[in-house]
Amino acid sequence: MAVSPLVCSTHIVILMSDVIFILLIQVDGRQTSKRDIFSAKESFLDMARSSFDDQYKGCGDIMEAEIPQLFQTEYAMNKEFADAWDTATFKWEKEKKRQTFLPKGFKDEYAIALLAYTINGPLHKIFNEGVRQAGKSKEYYLRNFNFKVLHYYLTKALLLLDVVETPACHKVFRGIRGVRFKAESQTPIRFGQFTSSSMNDQNTLQFGEDTFFNIYTCYGVSIRNFSFFPGEDEVLIPPFEKFKVTNFSKEGNRNLITLKSLEKSSIYNCELAKERKCKSRRCPFNSGKKSAQTTLFMYSQAEGEVDEAHWRQYIGLKLTHSQYY
Repeated sequence: MAVSPLVCSTHIVILMSDVIFILLIQVDGRQTSKRDIFSAKESFLDMARSSFDDQYKGCGDIMEAEIPQLFQTEYAMNKEFADAWDTATFKWEKEKKRQTFLPKGFKDEYAIALLAYTINGPLHKIFNEGVRQAGKSKEYYLRNFNFKVLHYYLTKALLLLDVVETPACHKVFRGIRGVRFKAESQTPIRFGQFTSSSMNDQNTLQFGEDTFFNIYTCYGVSIRNFSFFPGEDEVLIPPFEKFKVTNFSKEGNRNLITLKSLEKSSIYNCELAKERKCKSRRCPFNSGKKSAQTTLFMYSQAEGEVDEAHWRQYIGLKLTHSQYY
């Protein structure tokens, strides 16, 4: 039976073996779990070099030709993906008429991928676990990563939406339950996955306070119009965005981390296209190791505001859309 998003249900479960109280909270239809302060583990943020971070620069046409057959394979073998995709497709068919503006080249599949990602189900967790590991090697990605279609569609969606995003950068927040992340100030890090955040700091509290992030993202994109939960004001950050840790501190039992965007940084580029089209010849695609758009960008030290005109001019967001294919 469907649960109204206006209904907030709370359940207390006592685990006698650990004497841990788990509070299950349902907010806007999303169920989250809150453990006591002793259950959180610690983990260090780094450059997430095992992440699969392909931006598909220069191989869009090849990927678009390869994806339909690959979609059929992954759809058939992955129930979580198939179920989420079907639900998202049904919603998009109803919602797309309300969209007043979409970027040039923005396909239905890109919107459906975003919607599927935001569904309150297992897909986003399973998918991101795969993304964080798929970059162990090219061979690992090709043989073991079964979300190639979703990764490609989400990446294309964010790149195209980023071209027309106003403002260019966002101040967002992210709350984590169960993990207290640590980070060394002034060092570079990446999340190494598609990372949800919110423009509203209060929205993030339902997802946890063991680690609380203040983030200035310049490649994260508002997906409010492509979400099952638009009230969350979600900004989705791609796995290839590189940040500088500007502050790390502790406040009681939670860790506070402040991040500022530096650049796009990828190890991989067009790996599937290379495998399908370039086995016996040199590939024309650029290496993913160094981003062409380095964001040596000046933030206001006092307010953290973005010089938007300088920013867009520097990183070339006024380039034609075809350069993102």
